[in-house]
Amino acid sequence: MKNKPRINSADYAVVPGTKLDLHQHATVAEPLYSSSKDYKKQLSASTNSLKKVQQLFYADNRYSLLIIFQAMDAAGKDGAIRHVMSGINPQGCRVHSFKHPSATELDHDFLWRSHCALPERGQIGIFNRSYYEEVLIVKVQPQLLEAQKLPYKNLNSGPFWRDRYRSIVGSEAHLVRNGTKVIKFFLHLSKEEQCRRFLDRIDNPDKNWKFSEADTAQRQHWDSYMSAYAECLSNTSTKVAPWYVIPADDKKNARLIISSIINETLAGLDLAYPETTDARRAELEEIRTKLLQGEL
Repeated sequence: MKNKPRINSADYAVVPGTKLDLHQHATVAEPLYSSSKDYKKQLSASTNSLKKVQQLFYADNRYSLLIIFQAMDAAGKDGAIRHVMSGINPQGCRVHSFKHPSATELDHDFLWRSHCALPERGQIGIFNRSYYEEVLIVKVQPQLLEAQKLPYKNLNSGPFWRDRYRSIVGSEAHLVRNGTKVIKFFLHLSKEEQCRRFLDRIDNPDKNWKFSEADTAQRQHWDSYMSAYAECLSNTSTKVAPWYVIPADDKKNARLIISSIINETLAGLDLAYPETTDARRAELEEIRTKLLQGEL
């Protein structure tokens, strides 16, 4: 049997400072699994590995991990989060889905509402969409900027968007300096595959709830969104907070790649269980003795 290709995170990373052309990035890749059974086996091994390192990550309590998912509708963000994170302790992970900003959120800077949801030390935070919507959907639909009451004279101009990219890069660099590891996934879906998934949601009664007419409205601006994503990823992928372009036409493949990158990221941290001092050992030994003697 032909050997399955290995997962190399560098193959999917957006190199900082390069101009990204999404047309040169495939939405489907050579399968990383030989069968459905093999896929489940690989994913199970990966989730078990993540489960083990999460316990150490939590106990170490010096870092936090922020995982950001961005994609067009039906790209598989929800499924990737559900399957990849299925083995971890829910007490150590929180998922935030960002919808249209409220009036209160619009009265703050565009990073404020997401910063309120950042993971604390020892925690994994997942953003299903994020502050990146402010340089994606808002860029494609600049009329949304009017509600933000910004002091710029020329909204939707080159300098305006460059300032937003700078704010994002600076914010993420600040997070990394203070112990938050940041990794970002763009699930790269083809327009043809999105069509198939939309039709499945329409034809399958159990999936009707997933479909919204708003999804097709965004689809009409596909080329504009691809351009906005390419510019966004080009300007905000950094060494400390990289973007990964994940071929998303095959959901199973995408999940294996994402899981591998998360595991690799955590494995790269210098995690350790807190050391027990001599005084603490003596205290524990005293408690142990009292427990054995029935004094406690």
